[in-house]
Order: sequence, then C-alpha cells, then structure tokens
Amino acid sequence: MSTVQFNLKKWYQFLALGFGSGLANKAPGTFGTLAAVPLVALLLWLGNSYLLGFVLTGAVLGVYLCGKTAADIGEHDHKAIVWDEIIGYGISLLWLPLHWQTLLLGFVLFRLFDIVKPWPISVLDKHVHGGLGIMLDDIAAGIATLAVLHLLLPYLPLN
Repeated sequence: MSTVQFNLKKWYQFLALGFGSGLANKAPGTFGTLAAVPLVALLLWLGNSYLLGFVLTGAVLGVYLCGKTAADIGEHDHKAIVWDEIIGYGISLLWLPLHWQTLLLGFVLFRLFDIVKPWPISVLDKHVHGGLGIMLDDIAAGIATLAVLHLLLPYLPLN
C-alpha cells in the first residue's frame, strides 16, 4: 500500500489512518483495531464515562475526517482509513469491566463482525456512503460486539 497519496501532516488524515496504523501492508483494519486497544483500555481504566465521551465525539468527528480523507484520495472507504475501527472497538467495550479477557474477546468479536458483516451491518456497508457510511458499519459491528459481550459477561472467568 503506497503512502504517497496520504498526508499524515493533515490532522484529519492522521486520525482517519489510525495514527498511521492503517498504513500496514496487510490487514490494516486489524492493525487499526490493535492501535485502539491501549487507548480504549486507558479510557476504561479512567471510567466508562470517558470511553462513552470518546466514542460519541469520535463517531461524530469520524464522519467528517473519514469522509474528508476519502474525498482527498478519491476513493470511498480505502482500507487504510481505520478511524471507524477505533471507534467501533471502543463501542464494543462500553460498560464492561477492564480485564484482559474482555479486551481480547472484544477484539476478536469486533474483527469478526467487521469482516463478515452479517445483516444488518452488510446493508449499512452497501447502501450508506460518504463519511457516514464509512463509520456506520463499524458502529453497528461495535454495537453487535457489545451485545454479545454483555450476554457472555456472566460466563467469563474474569481474573
């Protein structure tokens, strides 16, 4: 993946590319989600209100910065745009305890929902465009992951 078309000196591209993590040659969405893990863990450690504030602000901001970055490069939802993964992973862990098990299971489930895109995530991915479209399918994947994690929470051996 060439970095020539991106300009990380532009603040919105820097964020849209997940602080540069989206420039990974293979699996940029996975690397973008990996970049989110320490940030989400820190926000959970500070308290769920911090994580909630981040995902709400980041989702609204993400519509702009992902859409603007896509417009700059002339390609909708380029694989290097991973801000949506960062926000989606953050949504996945809302109101959950901070444990390595929740971080790991949240990561795996979020990536699964994001890659497989079951209904209704697939509908959002195909029919909503622009910055909102880039963000919305990952927000839906985050909500699906959040629901599954909350259902599994009583059965997790949290140490």
